[in-house]
Amino acid sequence: MVSTRFEVSSSPPVRYPKSIFFIISNEFSERFNYYGMRTVLALYLTQKLNNDDDTATVIYHVFTSLAYFFPMMGAILADSWMGKFKTILYLSMVYCIGSVLITLGAIPSFNLPATSMTVIGLLLIAVGSGGIKPCVSAFGGDQFKLPEQAIQLAKFFSLFYFAINAGSLISTTVTPILREDVHCFNDADCYPLAFGIPAILMIFSILIFVCGKSMYVIKKPAGNMVVMVFKCIGNALSTRAKEKDVNPKRHWLEYAEAKYGRKTVADIKVLLKILFLYIPLPVFWALFDQQGSRWTFQATRMNGEIGSFTIKPDQMQVINPLLILAFIPFFDALVYPILEKVGIKSPLQKLTFGGILAGAAFVLSGFVEIALDKTNAVMPSPSESQLRVFNGLPCDYHFKTDIPNFNTFTVQSLGSFEAIHLDTLQNTTYRFSANTSENYCIKANMSSITGTFFLNPGNSVSYFISQKSNKVNLVEYVDSPEKDKRGLPRVRILANIKTTSRVLLKNTWYPDAQYNVTLNKLAQMTVSDGEYDIFSENGTRRVASVKLELGGVYTLILHEVLENEFSLQRHILTPPNSLHMLWLVPQYVVITAGEVMFSITGLQFSYSQAPESMKSVIQAFWLLTVAIGNMLVVFIAEAKFVESQSVEFFLFAGLMFLDMALFMVLAMRYKYAETDNDIESGDNNVKKTNHNELGEPKSKLDQDPLEKGLENVKPSYTNEAYRED
Repeated sequence: MVSTRFEVSSSPPVRYPKSIFFIISNEFSERFNYYGMRTVLALYLTQKLNNDDDTATVIYHVFTSLAYFFPMMGAILADSWMGKFKTILYLSMVYCIGSVLITLGAIPSFNLPATSMTVIGLLLIAVGSGGIKPCVSAFGGDQFKLPEQAIQLAKFFSLFYFAINAGSLISTTVTPILREDVHCFNDADCYPLAFGIPAILMIFSILIFVCGKSMYVIKKPAGNMVVMVFKCIGNALSTRAKEKDVNPKRHWLEYAEAKYGRKTVADIKVLLKILFLYIPLPVFWALFDQQGSRWTFQATRMNGEIGSFTIKPDQMQVINPLLILAFIPFFDALVYPILEKVGIKSPLQKLTFGGILAGAAFVLSGFVEIALDKTNAVMPSPSESQLRVFNGLPCDYHFKTDIPNFNTFTVQSLGSFEAIHLDTLQNTTYRFSANTSENYCIKANMSSITGTFFLNPGNSVSYFISQKSNKVNLVEYVDSPEKDKRGLPRVRILANIKTTSRVLLKNTWYPDAQYNVTLNKLAQMTVSDGEYDIFSENGTRRVASVKLELGGVYTLILHEVLENEFSLQRHILTPPNSLHMLWLVPQYVVITAGEVMFSITGLQFSYSQAPESMKSVIQAFWLLTVAIGNMLVVFIAEAKFVESQSVEFFLFAGLMFLDMALFMVLAMRYKYAETDNDIESGDNNVKKTNHNELGEPKSKLDQDPLEKGLENVKPSYTNEAYRED
């Protein structure tokens, strides 16, 4: 009897690539660097480099625009020349140099040209960050063997997206704390640390990436589809110019069929139809990316105190990534089913609604700005002057002047007088005389004062009445009611004191915040907010106390009533930030809801409608809409169409609504490509394609494209399911 033995062999499962750890760690560190630096960038440009809000907005959005323009260049570089590994490595080095330059420029003791180093650093970061953006996740996809590891590849993209958001959330939370709560180089803040920690992580990301080289699957460049599209279009235009009279075609692109084939030309036709819909899309990003510029400047003029904790203005940006993670499942489970019941079903309808929400968010920000205007400093116009008189003596003084509309006024004891809208077309002088009838000043030979007020157009001037050598002393100094760009209190101490020339301010909320003040300098200084005890020169005896609130501009009059007995009067030149920062939450919620409906839906629509060969190209042009949107902000900020910030917010909102009206017209003329759902419902009004309901290519068995090895998908762009920020 002969027995036959059968052995069933099965191939061992393919292990998860160890190289993925290095790629995920690299992405986390790089995103921490990018978002950490960008979170504090706008405030650095205004607070340290002394740019006004408009200039800082321009620099911020030019940088952001370049960061979304260079992904196309990075993809072409990787796919057509250097390969993804070398592109990531070399551009990461460029990125790192940019981060180090900004950090070094922020160190005041080095006395480096901070503005130049910042501009050069931002350019290098834009080149590096943008260039590697389309390469890192695609390089991670190269590490998997398909179709065997299709499920593992899907998990990788989930981990990759998690690394992006983790880096964003942590850095957006931490860098404002490093900026404001840490003091270094004798400053009340520490921008070198806020830039330095992300820069160190960028260096760390390069080291991690290089350490995994021996484990990587490195594929050779295979050509870039974006380049091919432009070549095909160029060929069609040049051929049409030569042959349109001899060999007329129905469509101008068909002139390229001889060289590129009918299928390629047909795919590019579909691509152009989708790109035509992209024309209005940059306006959304013009609004969305102002979270890091205009909305951050808005937060600096608000009160962030919640109990003993104070929200930093730049920390408000963390709301967006937090809400994104919460909104994605919430919209899928609840919002979209509700919208379907009211007739908002198609992707283009959802995208339009998302754009309308962005406009609504700017309407909200406009109303917040109107409320903030009430707490803004009243600054003199170019044809006005401001005059203030502070009285440091225990007597009321009655003034007579030749100032129009202010011929007489009284400055009470330890009180003040202000005229903040004096018409002054040129340098002007006004004579005055003042007297008092109170016995203390009469006995001290201080019953009258005479002199001249000097006013200059566009400036503020103040005078302080004090006692010196038993005579009335009138001190003139340049004043300004302007708020601090960081939102901190500004204070000046005017003193009529004989027994000491210095005082010490100690913050009872933050014990490390102490300020030595020389009384005769009349200097205005920026301090931390909180309750302050004022001590005599040796710092042992408390003579007064005062509260200084965020955004307030104060003048303190300290008068020595008797020897070592003091009286303090606080005068508010500009009211503190009274509107709470949490009033910004509604506009963040609305614009984030708009982002979910606009960005995610737009990407899914584009990917599903694009031909298989054009999916990488459509992602490239999607990123370009972000770049163009940021340049639109630059144009509006530079053009200065309006002076009021609230009007500018309403202008952007109106532009968004008009833009979505145009998009609705374009969308109504668009014919959707057919999906499986359309086939099942019998909808014959759409064009049939080879995509399923997710926009993925269908095989004979309608398998997931990952199971088919993603044969026709160029990896440079298809991996990013959502916009990263």
